[in-house]
Amino acid sequence: MLLHGYGMRPFVYRHTAELMADRCRVLVPDLFDVRGRWDHGRVVGALAATLDEFGLGRVSVIGHSFGGGIELGFAARHPERVTELVFSDTLAVSEAWGLADEALRHPWGLLYLVTASATVAFASEWLAHPRQMAEAAWWGFRSTRDGPAEEVCEAGIPSHVLWASRDSILSRQDGEEFAKRLGATFTVARSPDGRPVDHDWMFQNPRLFVAHLLDLHLSAFAG
Repeated sequence: MLLHGYGMRPFVYRHTAELMADRCRVLVPDLFDVRGRWDHGRVVGALAATLDEFGLGRVSVIGHSFGGGIELGFAARHPERVTELVFSDTLAVSEAWGLADEALRHPWGLLYLVTASATVAFASEWLAHPRQMAEAAWWGFRSTRDGPAEEVCEAGIPSHVLWASRDSILSRQDGEEFAKRLGATFTVARSPDGRPVDHDWMFQNPRLFVAHLLDLHLSAFAG
């Protein structure tokens, strides 16, 4: 189960999902397509219901950016349904308002992330789900994720944190600290050609991302 970033939609991750689908079944739910108000608990519950609908018991979960916060909450609430976790440049870091702080301190870094697919997805999500997007942003800015990280660590779920070599939004130090609290491995993603890897590498460079997943020897790819 692949959980997308803030303002993104499943189609943005199509190429990444297709590469993964050569090795396992891939499910990419839309985290903002919910009826009524957006609430973290409701979304986590909806993910469990979605797995039931597709007849899936336990899954490997991969969360990008904002999706990592949802991933962490899902794993804390339903550890029995999670085989392993991968967090990519994730909002699952614990400090409340951390994302807003990073964005304000490095506003020009956001320009690196402006791509056609990301722009179209962001605009379409705001047009289709303005209330849900605003409520999700408020949750992301004000919530702290210390408790769920401890619960996941205590549950003994194998976890991995992947981080771009140059993340324009989130601090690598935050990612390292999160990995320690989670008892997870921490890997800095670097491109073979020496080019910097940025926050959205999960869908901007899908082959590099899947190559890093393969290096983790995930159970999802064992079959």
